[in-house]
Amino acid sequence: MQELINVRVHDYYWDEDLSCAVTTLKILSELFYTELHPQVVEAAFGLNAGRFGSQCGLVEGALLFIGSYGSYRNMNKENIAVICHEFCRKFQARFGGLLCNELRTQGFSPGNPPHLCENITKQAVTFSAQFILEEMGMAC
Repeated sequence: MQELINVRVHDYYWDEDLSCAVTTLKILSELFYTELHPQVVEAAFGLNAGRFGSQCGLVEGALLFIGSYGSYRNMNKENIAVICHEFCRKFQARFGGLLCNELRTQGFSPGNPPHLCENITKQAVTFSAQFILEEMGMAC
C-alpha cells in the first residue's frame, strides 16, 4: 500500500499537477477499488481553497471519499457524518491541524519549491487509508 501511495502522490503532483484534494480522492478510490463519478472528481478541483489557508485538501479529499465510499457501502448519512467527525478529530490529533495554513506553515509564495506538500501528502493519504480501513472495513 505504501509504495502505491508514494508512486501515485509523486505522479499526480509532478506529472499531472493535481491538487492535494484530488490526489487524495483518486488514490483512496484506487486503494478501496471504488469508481468515482467524474462529477465528484470535477467538483474536487473546486476545493483548492487551501491556498487561502482554509481547510486543507488532504482533509477535504478524504472526507469526500468517506462520504462517497459510505454511500457505496449503503451506510446512512448519520453514520457517514459520525465517521467524518471522527476522521477530523484523529487527523487533527495526528497532524496538528485541519487548516492548510496550520499544516503548511511556509504558506504559498513564488519562492517556494514546487509540490512542497509531497511528503505530508504521502503521510496523510496513508493515515486516511488506515483510518477508512479500520472504521469502514474492506481491505485495500
